[in-house]
Amino acid sequence: MSRRSDPQAMRFQTTASRLSRRSVLGVLTASAASSFWPTLAGAQAQWPTRPVTVIVPFAPGGAGNGSVRILAELIGPRLGQPLVIDNRPGAGGITGTAMVTSSNDDHTLLMGSTTMTILPALRNDLGYDVQRDLQPVGMISTQPLVLAVAAGSPVRSLDDLMARGRAGELSAGNSGVGTLSHLTTELLNSKLGTRILPVPYKGDSVLIPDVVAGTVSMGVMNLPVALPLIQAGRLRAVAVTSAQPLESLAGVPVLRALGDEFVISGWAALFAAKKVPLAGVERLGMLLRELIGTATVRERFAGFGVTPQASTPSQLRDHVRNETARWTELVRTRGIKLE
Repeated sequence: MSRRSDPQAMRFQTTASRLSRRSVLGVLTASAASSFWPTLAGAQAQWPTRPVTVIVPFAPGGAGNGSVRILAELIGPRLGQPLVIDNRPGAGGITGTAMVTSSNDDHTLLMGSTTMTILPALRNDLGYDVQRDLQPVGMISTQPLVLAVAAGSPVRSLDDLMARGRAGELSAGNSGVGTLSHLTTELLNSKLGTRILPVPYKGDSVLIPDVVAGTVSMGVMNLPVALPLIQAGRLRAVAVTSAQPLESLAGVPVLRALGDEFVISGWAALFAAKKVPLAGVERLGMLLRELIGTATVRERFAGFGVTPQASTPSQLRDHVRNETARWTELVRTRGIKLE
């Protein structure tokens, strides 16, 4: 009997053909499933999947702390998970920042501030690089400084301040060596040839009584702290470091009149630990920008004396890089060192 007419051989060929078709169908089905299930799993596991911790590297209180708490309250419901504020003060912000830069948790954020662009110029032992070890999410707020003198001071204008500063007749209290208020005085001395003596204090609360009493010629202070005393007539504002004049200080000139480099603001921003997925960073950044532009946020931030400031992650990255370079150069040229 030939192989062609062998019934057993024919049954084998038919069975093999069926198995072959089944194998092909099985492969196609498995392939379709493998492309479908990751998509479904990704949709189900949209970040965040649990509460998000926001490390604030300073003690409770202050404008930055207040503004990030407001945003956490508003963003949480839209993310579907709460944002839990965790204050971790210490070493001028280093302790809390280091917790996030070294974190392997994918649900950890950091409230960053001006300090993170100044400290690299003053210390070589940080153990982290914020530009390398954090993901920028977006800006939150800005806050200018005010140059103020006692109500009875002979310094009544920016011209007075410059003339007396160049003559070496002024001292300027600040909130500590290496702070933004200290660097503002150093910038004036560096760029304009003034000889204003910086006098460090342990914070604005300690500085203000000496400015009111005229013990120091003027104070370079955070606006929210000085504004009530200015409005009460106990201090006189000579200049502000905002880009534009402020409604709350009508008629007070901007230091920018002396050069664009004198636009100087404290700021707060949100950063993510490196393990936070990019899709989560982008989602959070989008919500942050939407909320920053609302009347609700503007009104609530006004209570802290800060201005809402929105940005994209790339804009925040550029800001950190530029500010770090700016203050590093000033610290180097002025020979500033921490005590």
